[in-house]
Amino acid sequence: MDVTRMTVPGNGPGRDIVHHLVTRAGQRFGLLVESGGRRRFLVYDSADADEPVQTIVLDQDEADQIADLLHSRSLPDRLADLERRVARLTGATP
Repeated sequence: MDVTRMTVPGNGPGRDIVHHLVTRAGQRFGLLVESGGRRRFLVYDSADADEPVQTIVLDQDEADQIADLLHSRSLPDRLADLERRVARLTGATP
């Protein structure tokens, strides 16, 4: 996947960051991360690559839920793996 990142002026005190993504199949979408924590998925039509045809607004907790779904392993599995790694590093029995 090709990912480009740009900083853009935000609505609040900070700056927003927009990530433009292109999949191997050539599909384009974006993720706007606002300084206040809100995320916006930007869905583009292949005919007009500059203007999104749909915007999906996510609050921070909703973005966290989607991030958990996108992981290849569940959160408990990832935590168990981290616990095993820490145990190995500290010499404790895993």
